[in-house]
Amino acid sequence: MITVHHLNNSRSQRVLWLLEELGLDYQVKRYERDAKTMLAPAELRAIHPLGKSPVVDDGEVRVAETGAIVEYLLDTHGEGRLRPTPGTAEARRYTYWLHYAEGSAMTPLLLKLVFGQLPKRAPGLVKPIVNAVSNKAQEGFIDPQIAAHVAYWEAELSKSAWFAGDQFSAADIMMSFPLEAGRSRAPYDGRPRIEAFLAAIHARPAYQRALERGGPYAYA
Repeated sequence: MITVHHLNNSRSQRVLWLLEELGLDYQVKRYERDAKTMLAPAELRAIHPLGKSPVVDDGEVRVAETGAIVEYLLDTHGEGRLRPTPGTAEARRYTYWLHYAEGSAMTPLLLKLVFGQLPKRAPGLVKPIVNAVSNKAQEGFIDPQIAAHVAYWEAELSKSAWFAGDQFSAADIMMSFPLEAGRSRAPYDGRPRIEAFLAAIHARPAYQRALERGGPYAYA
């Protein structure tokens, strides 16, 4: 039995969705973020030294990192599903988006989150200074970076219905979290292809089943 160590409102929601798309049996072990810090609980460090989610147990095999989990599940249980034919242009796009999702897309979104939280956590006397530094960093660097990525997503989705081509793939599952998280940190006005992508993934039965298994998910 596959076990998913699942943290609420996290990247691990994608793993549940992939398992539902593949029709695999699995169980969910839920962990809740600290309500004040929004950090993962200490219990996750017993599963992985970094205390991060997702982590998947498949018998004696333990795999961490979303992209590595996706590749493991497809290699072990996928039977050729949810990935393009090797050696094709679609396969090259698939590999790119599979790694871009965490390697490039999440960096400015994470910076936006961190710099947005800094003024809230600063001591009262220095709060105005921290707020000024935070605003400067966001306006001068982070927001333009996010805008560039959003424009890139919109342009790429004009080439095909899905990120790797005309067929839905695990690359779309990987890209779901940046696009969902990005919606809360950047306006999608005038980005109809991104909105269409989000509507399409949210309508998939496997996505909806994953929400039922994973519990509340703020980005859906």
